[in-house]
Amino acid sequence: MRRTRSAKILATLGPASSSRERISELFEAGADVFRLNFSHGSYGDHKARYDIIRGLEEHYQRPIGILMDLQGPKIRVGNFKDGPVRLVGGGKFRLDLSDAPGDASRAPMPHPEVFAALKEGSRLFLDDGKIVLRTEKCSKDHVETVVVSGGMLSDHKGVNVPDVVLPLSAMTEKDYQDLEFGLNLGVDWVALSFVQTADDVAHLRGLISGQAGVLAKLEKPSALVHLDAILEQSDAVMVARGDLGVEVPPEDVPSLQKRIIRACRAAGKPVVVATQMLDSMVHAPTPTRAEASDVATAIYDGADAVMLSAETAAGDYPVEAVSMMNRIIERVENDELYRRLIEAEGTVPRATTADAITAAATQVASTLSAAAIVTFTKTGSTALRAARIRPDVPILCLTPNPMIARRMALAWDIHAVRTKEIGSFSEMVQKAIRLATREGFSGAGDRLVITAGVPFGTPGATNVLRVVQVDSEEG
Repeated sequence: MRRTRSAKILATLGPASSSRERISELFEAGADVFRLNFSHGSYGDHKARYDIIRGLEEHYQRPIGILMDLQGPKIRVGNFKDGPVRLVGGGKFRLDLSDAPGDASRAPMPHPEVFAALKEGSRLFLDDGKIVLRTEKCSKDHVETVVVSGGMLSDHKGVNVPDVVLPLSAMTEKDYQDLEFGLNLGVDWVALSFVQTADDVAHLRGLISGQAGVLAKLEKPSALVHLDAILEQSDAVMVARGDLGVEVPPEDVPSLQKRIIRACRAAGKPVVVATQMLDSMVHAPTPTRAEASDVATAIYDGADAVMLSAETAAGDYPVEAVSMMNRIIERVENDELYRRLIEAEGTVPRATTADAITAAATQVASTLSAAAIVTFTKTGSTALRAARIRPDVPILCLTPNPMIARRMALAWDIHAVRTKEIGSFSEMVQKAIRLATREGFSGAGDRLVITAGVPFGTPGATNVLRVVQVDSEEG
């Protein structure tokens, strides 16, 4: 099941994709990682899907990544007494802590922490930004606003507050319970919503204690202010363009996407671009040309992975959506411009032995037209270091750790294979040749560039580069 592309596909599971047959079709169509969205579904639903994926992993003999996506806090207005109300531009509207149902002049918003953070002039975006309010008078239990952009408002619509850092934890009681359930299942990645500062990510990292990778979803403007610190605490990042596109002007999202991708590449952290990528395929068998261009742009930018949400979770054409995304990625990566753009955004090696060896391996592989770069790793750091440089040859990652093999399914161009522990240099060479041949990377006479850390088992100690030929153990 070797992919013929470098960027990966993350597919969300849901009512439209819960059977073994359908999940198998999604994998064969190109899905590398599956997302379990804990904003929806029961624990029974998630466990059933998890078990199916692990069964398919055994069947296909390929590591498959599983990402659990925590819901995070949701700020919403309460109920309205007589149904939806219309807010008129220029009019006044009050939000408060009262339990009384709302009307055309006010609405309950049971979030005292929001009132505590609001200031005069702060904006509130309701119903995904369809309605915009600006605060005029603030107190601890209510806020008086003027309607900047009006519209119909109904029960439980979401509220976004882009101008202030809210005194809210990124995790709710539900999230703590969900996290315990997911870690007990054995998920490979945990995605954290509502990230505002690096402390949010550090808190989750402490709870996980290495049991899974930590993926920070960037959907708040405050997170962009602390981007470098958040990257330091994260194992991967998601450009969550849905909420981000509500809280920042739409015209800013493309440049922010590029900025985040560049920062992730520099840090050597996988980055996922998500939300509405092929949205019309929820109900149509083909995407719009603009959507196809959107996916292509993320690949040209150098994203590690692109994600499908409702398209595969609840859409009418889940397999077709994955297949379409797969074809778009392949077409982009076969474009001469793609390689030029990737190289133009090249990353500078850090002044470490590991980075120097990896950079040299990339250059040697290109000069010799090697069949692959083979990395031996226990933590994934050696393989991720190679992916950071975006070499023009495939990366074959050999690891004894099944959790690391699954996490690598999210990273650019890494084809991970679980193998036994390696005890000697000659064993390393023999295993690299055998597995590169078995996995379809090389044939007789091909060269392989091998990187590893000696002594074996030392995390992050990439200090050896070896060139070998498939029909010989001598480089």
